[in-house]
Amino acid sequence: MTSPFTPLYVFTAAICLRIGLLIYGILQDQYAALPYTDIDYFVFTDAARYAHNGQSPYLRETYRYTPLLAWVLIPTAWGGIFWFSFGKVLFATADVLAGWLIIKVLTSPAGGAMAMERALKYASIWLLNPMVTIISTRGSSEGLLGVMVIALLWAALEQRVLLAGLLLGLAVHFKIYPFVYGVSLLWYLALPFIPSSDRSIRKSWFNRIFTFFDRPRITLLVSSLATFMALNITMYNLYGQPFLQHTYLHHLARIDHRHNFSPYNALLHLTSASPESTSSLRFESLAFIPQLLLSAVLIPLVLAKKDLAGAMLCQTWAFVGFNKVVTSQVLPPYYF
Repeated sequence: MTSPFTPLYVFTAAICLRIGLLIYGILQDQYAALPYTDIDYFVFTDAARYAHNGQSPYLRETYRYTPLLAWVLIPTAWGGIFWFSFGKVLFATADVLAGWLIIKVLTSPAGGAMAMERALKYASIWLLNPMVTIISTRGSSEGLLGVMVIALLWAALEQRVLLAGLLLGLAVHFKIYPFVYGVSLLWYLALPFIPSSDRSIRKSWFNRIFTFFDRPRITLLVSSLATFMALNITMYNLYGQPFLQHTYLHHLARIDHRHNFSPYNALLHLTSASPESTSSLRFESLAFIPQLLLSAVLIPLVLAKKDLAGAMLCQTWAFVGFNKVVTSQVLPPYYF
């Protein structure tokens, strides 16, 4: 009997599942009292409409994302149900592409050289996962970031350092939290230290730090920083302070106690009840300390050299688990 875990069967099922939910979503939006489309998708498409008209996407209240997202979704402003659904199709396509990259990672020598059938079984956890599929077809943009991160992992494992740097810079610009993966990448690229009893060969701490930044690491740092800064400078020149405020600064002091699964939810709720506080050490700013200590320092140092993919997974768990705001859009990488 032919195994169902072949590329043809798995990807056909994944694509059909998404097409079916896209069609169902259109029908539910038209005939049901409760819409299928995520409220955030209306924010995206409204911002895209402003961008289409040559205006700032930040004229749309609650748009807290890079202008790149609004630019990519400009076709949604062309009118009609088909073009309105363009973003959902794009996000669902990104889901499928992420599944294909998962298989590439698992079957690569650096990723374990897993057999194709077994890799397809693991990839099916993503490709055929109803929660992942529903979230993307409702209009969440997390699929775009997901495909960037998986592509970043694949590029790093394949030692395509320049490509990894470009993807890291793009991902951090798109949504700032992937910067934590940069620490794991730098540590993963480290050459093993070979101890020597010859004092003339032994290196001082200064020399070790100096030699740590070899060509691959410098390439990663320069390419990622250059990509990140080039995108930010371009967007700042186009949209000014609203770009910085809504894309980055807003999240530093964000208080969102609604539809929030964060362990800090109750404290955020209490903090929101007294917004007049003038203390410089407000809770919403201090909440980043345990989150960053785990995801950007401890986990990379312990796991990155042993298992880069595992380290990035644990970083994601730690970052999401200790985040101030945990909504359904960020649950797929946390649970799946």
